[in-house]
Amino acid sequence: MKRKGLSIKPISFQSSLKTAEGPGAKCPGGLPEMDPEIWSRLPEEVLEHILSFLPLKTVMNLRSTLSGAAPSTLLSSSNGLFCFSIPNLSSFLVCNLLAKSSRIIEFPSYPFGFELLTLVSTSFGYKIFMICTQSSCNQAFIYDSRTHSWQNFDRFDPILSANYYQEGVYFKGSLYFTTSEPFSVVCFDLENGVWERLETNLPSDLTFVRLVSDGEEKLCMVGGIGRNGISRNMKLWELDDERNWIEVESLPELMCRKFMSVSYHNYEHVYCFWHQNTICVCCYTWPEILYYKVSRRTWHWLPRCPSLPEKWSCGFRWFSFVPELYALA
Repeated sequence: MKRKGLSIKPISFQSSLKTAEGPGAKCPGGLPEMDPEIWSRLPEEVLEHILSFLPLKTVMNLRSTLSGAAPSTLLSSSNGLFCFSIPNLSSFLVCNLLAKSSRIIEFPSYPFGFELLTLVSTSFGYKIFMICTQSSCNQAFIYDSRTHSWQNFDRFDPILSANYYQEGVYFKGSLYFTTSEPFSVVCFDLENGVWERLETNLPSDLTFVRLVSDGEEKLCMVGGIGRNGISRNMKLWELDDERNWIEVESLPELMCRKFMSVSYHNYEHVYCFWHQNTICVCCYTWPEILYYKVSRRTWHWLPRCPSLPEKWSCGFRWFSFVPELYALA
């Protein structure tokens, strides 16, 4: 199968167990063997749907991309692509684990400190956005996969929210950020390199603010409501066509108490992301995820991963991963 210059071998679903040969042969469990000649012809959208149910560990075993690579840190994900930092090589690595496609991208300068790195993958390619943190550099950098080159732009004057875990939020061609107090929302046009502050009134008594979006239709805001830096409630708003923030939901009281207690009211540890019509609200110090089902308008807790030990001394950084066979690095 070939698509956009990428050659992919058909995936075999044949069982690894020895079975009887011939038509209608069955596995030891009594189920018929899956004929790879048939299953390898699945339409791509059906194959991607099946792959989306596989655990990430299984996906990585199916299509190992990195072999003997230098130590790396996962920084961002978007539409099937991952972006890693490889400090020893002064480079980033963008890869598609399923398609066995990867690219090493050198830092735009040396030495290079950065923050707010955000990977944005679309049908036209991908871009990597970041803010330079070097004292002598007051610029934003963008890597464009279409030209395989870096561009630099002036950064926004007000200080953007210093949250190590919260990325920029992609919505209709721009990346959206919040500033430190007094809170406001700004956006950066990825095509034109222009910053803009949204002239909109934010809700009163905000203690923290996080943005989240599905990319094209909804831009939402998750925020704590309270006084003196202590949240008593957490609410969800959506930006309407007139750029007004419309309240959508309020987190139920018991769930709110739990979330605020596990975060210890240290909101720098709180970050959000969108995953398949679900808004995920995470805390770096807690192994569970609070999530909101947009279609059902209900809040839930995703339980702690059973493979985690009872006691842990690490932080938790979660990413959205939706398999995309034809997203090229």
